[in-house]
Amino acid sequence: MLSQNQTKSKKRVRDHGEVFTAECEVKAMCDLVKDETERIDSRFLEPACGTGNFLEEILTRKLAVVKKLHKSNPYDYERYAVLAVTSIYGVEILADNAQECRERLFALWNKEYTAVCKKSANDETREAVKYILSKNILCGNALTLMCVDENQKDTDTPIIFPEWSLLGTKLKRRDFRLDVMLKAGDKPNRGQSSMFEEDIYKYLSVNPVTGELMAEPICEYPPVHYRRVQENG
Repeated sequence: MLSQNQTKSKKRVRDHGEVFTAECEVKAMCDLVKDETERIDSRFLEPACGTGNFLEEILTRKLAVVKKLHKSNPYDYERYAVLAVTSIYGVEILADNAQECRERLFALWNKEYTAVCKKSANDETREAVKYILSKNILCGNALTLMCVDENQKDTDTPIIFPEWSLLGTKLKRRDFRLDVMLKAGDKPNRGQSSMFEEDIYKYLSVNPVTGELMAEPICEYPPVHYRRVQENG
């Protein structure tokens, strides 16, 4: 029996199979990878993130660690709280869910940020976090790995995620195609590849030691202060 907060409507369940995971199940599943959920820079991708049940729990755990380590220093708390957000990714086929997920994650982050940093909290950092979430939570089809339009139909644009790396006070951004990243670790097999896969191979290189494929970024940006990540938009 589904509870009320697990569905939005019978029509959405029928049309999209939309059922949200219950909170107790979310917590239990996150406990299976507890150590990773408590590592600030450990990256998580939820391929059908809905409104963010799993991502909210993961961000909650990461921010608890940031608070434990840096609550006495608002400057360090701010940097590492931003880093926690950069490590969370989601794909959702329904645009309203994707937007709700972004807003939900920001609200959680902002509540903790404001409580810890108090007078040091600033709108510049808040806008940077909103921008990061706009790039990390995308509307797309996790099966085809393509972005979708307002009718949930695949477009010609592949899902592209940024990789964020904190270098002191700066964030370095490198963009990767999701389909390319999922090929990383495989052995090259060009002889049987399709035209679609040939396009992927443009962004893959071979590790000279292991012989496995490595994902290459489709774009790299110069590091900028974490409060000004929009400059690389």
